[in-house]
Amino acid sequence: MVGASDTEPINTEAPPASKRRRKKSLVWEHFTIEAVASGCTRACCKLCKQTFAYSSGTKIAGTSHLKRHIALGSCPKIKNPDKKQLMLPGSQTDGNATDPPKRRYRRSSWNNALFEQDNSCINLAKMIILHEYPLHIVEHNGFISFAQSLQPRFRMASVNDIEGEILSVYQKEKQNLMQALGNLPGRISLTISLWTTSQTLGYVCLSGQFIDGDWRLQRRMLNFMMVSSPHSENALSEAIGICLSDWNLQTKLFTITLDNNCSSHDIYSANLRDHLTNKNALILKGQLFVVRCYAHILNVVAQDVMASIHGVIYNIRESVKFIKASPAREEKFAEIALQLEIFSTNNLCLDVASQWNTTYLMLVAALDYKQAFTCLETCDDSYNEAPSADDWKKVEIVCSLLKLLYDSAIVIMSTADPTANIFFQEAWKIQVELTNATRSEDDTVSSIAKEMHEKFDKYWKDCSLILAIAVVMDPRFKLKLVEFSFSKIYGVDAARYVKVVSDAIHELYLEYVAQPLPLTPAYVEQEGDANIATGNNDNNQATITVSSGDGLLDFDIYISETAVTEHTKSEIDQYLEEALVPRIQEFDILNWWKLNNLKYPTLSRMARDVLGIPVSMVNPGSLIFGAGTGSRMLDEYRSSLRPDIVEALFCAKDWLQFAPPVAETPSTSIVKMEF
Repeated sequence: MVGASDTEPINTEAPPASKRRRKKSLVWEHFTIEAVASGCTRACCKLCKQTFAYSSGTKIAGTSHLKRHIALGSCPKIKNPDKKQLMLPGSQTDGNATDPPKRRYRRSSWNNALFEQDNSCINLAKMIILHEYPLHIVEHNGFISFAQSLQPRFRMASVNDIEGEILSVYQKEKQNLMQALGNLPGRISLTISLWTTSQTLGYVCLSGQFIDGDWRLQRRMLNFMMVSSPHSENALSEAIGICLSDWNLQTKLFTITLDNNCSSHDIYSANLRDHLTNKNALILKGQLFVVRCYAHILNVVAQDVMASIHGVIYNIRESVKFIKASPAREEKFAEIALQLEIFSTNNLCLDVASQWNTTYLMLVAALDYKQAFTCLETCDDSYNEAPSADDWKKVEIVCSLLKLLYDSAIVIMSTADPTANIFFQEAWKIQVELTNATRSEDDTVSSIAKEMHEKFDKYWKDCSLILAIAVVMDPRFKLKLVEFSFSKIYGVDAARYVKVVSDAIHELYLEYVAQPLPLTPAYVEQEGDANIATGNNDNNQATITVSSGDGLLDFDIYISETAVTEHTKSEIDQYLEEALVPRIQEFDILNWWKLNNLKYPTLSRMARDVLGIPVSMVNPGSLIFGAGTGSRMLDEYRSSLRPDIVEALFCAKDWLQFAPPVAETPSTSIVKMEF
């Protein structure tokens, strides 16, 4: 051992050949360093004499494995309670002299970390929920071995135990959400989607969307319940009734957005409205009750138009496959494109049949290389899939029409908080373009456009009123955009349709006026002045504070008396007559209403509910291509689980995403020295 100077603490470790700085880690109270062959060293446990790799030449192995040996009970000497005293600094080891005194260290918590079996089981349940692992993972030998390597004291839960933990997590998160929904300042809108299984049973998924007290758009899954006949209107009515009762939302329902095929929409709408009218005070006599999913209609129209040229799409898909089958063919095709002076930024790509946007992008890229495909067919006898000139014309027309849907979908997906106001502008542009396309002199264009317009026009007729009301709540557009767009769609009849929207807005506003409104002081009280009068208008009550210190007491009384008799404009009329807010890219409509809540106390409550309508059922930030076009399939494993476990897995996964983050455990790798 190398001696130390009188001014330095004595080090009992055998340092490597090269001079190193003194080791400060706590583990060196329990290990010594021993030299082995070829300049390598190993760390030797003072208690059990087991050695571990430490350095090989210039490379240091670190101390994490040494800490685990001491802290996690791997050392057999430490496992014996009678030997634990050997870990204390200054104690004797195997008859050797007492370790010389060292600097005193503040022990880090890793050495005394507490293991809690219950918390570990809860975290295991949350892991299974969030990542959709099978419950039987707790019986997988590989997973059991992995868990034991991390914490030998952890007792792996059984499948029955983990089911109980999952239900416990579900109930706890449900109570948190129920409390939040009980404090909602406005109404809630529901979305309904269907899930089928390989059996005759199915599931109905109900989610609620709302704007919370801080004016943030929120969406939460509420129920995922099994029904015997998910495609029947009675099943949906019963599911909605159970959901509203379960969450105490009977008086807070605003709208319902359905995800069903077009032919059955009218049946669903009528039955749901009739079933719930007597139990809920539906706004505007149920005119806004049923909403159809905007993503659904985009996907239905897109898939229908692609089906009209499915043969051509097949040829293009096979052509792309042929070229991408080998690097030699890709190189040959690139040479042909270069000779033809085709310089495209679009790369040939294969599509995913279930996502129509990929098919659209494949067709767009193929259009750029249509001449190259024709040349390839003439110089390569093994290729005979090139579309004809007429086929390319159809592809060009379809792409021009699909671009309307694709661009609209991109706008929706790129919006962080897709409030209801953004959908009107997208929908009316498509309606106008498709209407104009149906009048084209080109028979192919008008034929394809008519098929698209037929279904989109039905959506427009069903949902244009609610979309228009929502955009009126946007201070950048109000009724002006409705007037402008309707003139493009309806021509000379536009004024009649605008009046329908205007009348509906004013009628809806009056329903909110009839509801109680919390009193808000009109003037801030200063210097302890008392309120002596209250002025009422046709919308709300305003408290007027008297300022008697400035000699205008009589004036204040006069104002309070005349405020009762003077006729003032309603909030809705004042809002509509004010100038439009400038259109800026960073405009936050929810924040605007939050800031103008005091100015428009009644209208802001109406705006909160209207803007919170889920016009699209797809979650914000998710792909909407291919979504909402029919029932989704529950996999075989989850179909085999009990319905209550299935509901707990789906709902808890949704809720845990919004749970507050768990505070990180302070780092235990730092050991502070005390002198």
